[in-house]
Amino acid sequence: MKHVNSLDLSVTNWGEVKKHNYDMAILPWGAVEPHNYHLPYLTDSILTYEIANDCAREALEKAEVHAMVMPPLYLGAQNPGQWEFPFCIHFNSETQKAVLSDIVASLRVQGLRKLVIINGHGGNTFKPMIRDFAMKYPDFSIIQCDWWTFIPRKGYFEESIDEHAGEQETSVMMHYRPELVNLQTAGEGTPRPWNMESLNDKTGWMPRNWLKTTVDTGIGNPEKSTAEKGEKYIKAVREKIVQLLIELKNI
Repeated sequence: MKHVNSLDLSVTNWGEVKKHNYDMAILPWGAVEPHNYHLPYLTDSILTYEIANDCAREALEKAEVHAMVMPPLYLGAQNPGQWEFPFCIHFNSETQKAVLSDIVASLRVQGLRKLVIINGHGGNTFKPMIRDFAMKYPDFSIIQCDWWTFIPRKGYFEESIDEHAGEQETSVMMHYRPELVNLQTAGEGTPRPWNMESLNDKTGWMPRNWLKTTVDTGIGNPEKSTAEKGEKYIKAVREKIVQLLIELKNI
């Protein structure tokens, strides 16, 4: 008889779910956008979903944490110049908050009180929303986890410029879903700087116009990407997230 994964809502069923008491939910969140010429539009959502499933399984094996992985969301906020590309979808922050609000309200009614958002898209920021929900639902804990940020790239990857569809992201995709990577078609991901030095040195901030920032939609050269680099890096990432899940269960 085929084993049912009780930690992945995309493939499990109510008969399996009712057997378990869940400590928390994990929500993979990405975007719909071009990723250079060699990665799929749904890269951010694919990677967060894969990472979330691995972390849920490892947390269960290590510390009996029961964390349900929700289906991945594709509601990404985009920069000017990105939404001009065909099929790149921009979701307003109000839309994102409305969707998250419905998810939190539903989980809370069901008795859950903990949610981890594993975010894979740099344009997404949930911090203001999480603060609002903390006031509305003081008994409900939400944690945002940007998987590519808390383990330094140095020591794992070679390229110094690597923000979007570069060596880091491509290597992790080559580890998880190599059949979706066509490295031979990749552009160099060479970025263009701002024409204002105060924006280059981060004195101030405004969204970059993607059409003026990059030729191939990438920022960072993926040429040196390998599945081995991706596996080594994402293992370190998962160790941190698994520890987060364990600690969250116990608060």
